[in-house]
Amino acid sequence: MSKHMIYLHPTPVRIWHWLNALGIVTLCLTGAQIRFPEYLNIFGNYRTAVLLHNTAGLVVAISFSLWFFYYTLGSRKITQLYVPGVDDLKRGVLRQAFFYFFLYFFGCPNPHHATPDSKFNPMQKSAYLAIMFVLVPLVSLTGILLMNVSPLRELVIMAGGLKLLVGLHFLMACSLCAFLFTHVYLTTLGHTPLAHTKSMWTGWEEEEDHGEEAEKVHQAKPLADPALVRVKASS
Repeated sequence: MSKHMIYLHPTPVRIWHWLNALGIVTLCLTGAQIRFPEYLNIFGNYRTAVLLHNTAGLVVAISFSLWFFYYTLGSRKITQLYVPGVDDLKRGVLRQAFFYFFLYFFGCPNPHHATPDSKFNPMQKSAYLAIMFVLVPLVSLTGILLMNVSPLRELVIMAGGLKLLVGLHFLMACSLCAFLFTHVYLTTLGHTPLAHTKSMWTGWEEEEDHGEEAEKVHQAKPLADPALVRVKASS
């Protein structure tokens, strides 16, 4: 099998990813201490945990805005990358799930071949669509309202009141935390356990072609940007 290097993650995306990851981990840990102060004391006193939580929340909200504008105004690929198509929903999700839960453990190749224009498989598209367009905006919006209850009192009332906002924020945060654990696990399912993590650090991911058919697929989908041309490395 010949091995190739493919440039998947531009520098702005990698910076955003790690900044966002740090912010979300901080939110999960500080949020757990705020919710269960009698059991957890990770960051010292309660006031410190609240301050860190609010700061991390603002960082994630700003980071999300930069990500959104980068893909909508910069690369204009947000629909192409994150919205699953009809074939993805009909066959792709089940095929990818079968690979993750069964075929992967028998050494079978991943049915999805990542390219800069199609980085995510159907399961990833579906998950990221829910996370980035529903979960993160809801967590950010409810968090901002809870940080400014007095000046935004009318909006808090319109949103259903403080009790509803707290419950919704906590539920969305738990879902985001659960996704974090799932995301970390799935990153280990590359051709090596650290392959996907390394690619998010360097931008380049090692890809293995599986026979002539895979080679034909790659040759049939040339990259539009010469700077992102696949570089063949020695096997």
